[in-house]
Amino acid sequence: MVLVALGFQVTFDALDPGRQAGFWALALGYELEPPPPGFTTWEEFGERIGMPPERWGDLAAVVAPDRDRPRLLFQRVPEDKAAKNRVHLDVHVDGPRDEGRWERVTAHVRLLVEAGATLVAERHENIGDWVVLLDPEGNEFCVQ
Repeated sequence: MVLVALGFQVTFDALDPGRQAGFWALALGYELEPPPPGFTTWEEFGERIGMPPERWGDLAAVVAPDRDRPRLLFQRVPEDKAAKNRVHLDVHVDGPRDEGRWERVTAHVRLLVEAGATLVAERHENIGDWVVLLDPEGNEFCVQ
């Protein structure tokens, strides 16, 4: 019998899950995940399940507005990022692959740099054009 995954989420270790969630919501056009039904805030939910207040910010998540793309979860860890990512996200800008595409890419890159990303490099190769960045906690990703 072969089991098939029905879906997945991408999980990031983070020093500040809330900040990372806000950054990636902006980068991907996602939104912060709302608390479960019946709760107006995540703090109210944490209190209800008996989570100590000092742990309420240990997790944050973002979701696509139409829920058709993977959820991103950010979980607090005590240590800084120590090595290059073995996996990274490629962020694709909206719109056709026309002569205006690169302007849309660079506009999104400027927005992300203003939000805390670090520009690493522009790549122009025969397989395509993209920009390499680091998110606010040093995780590599590309915009194309």
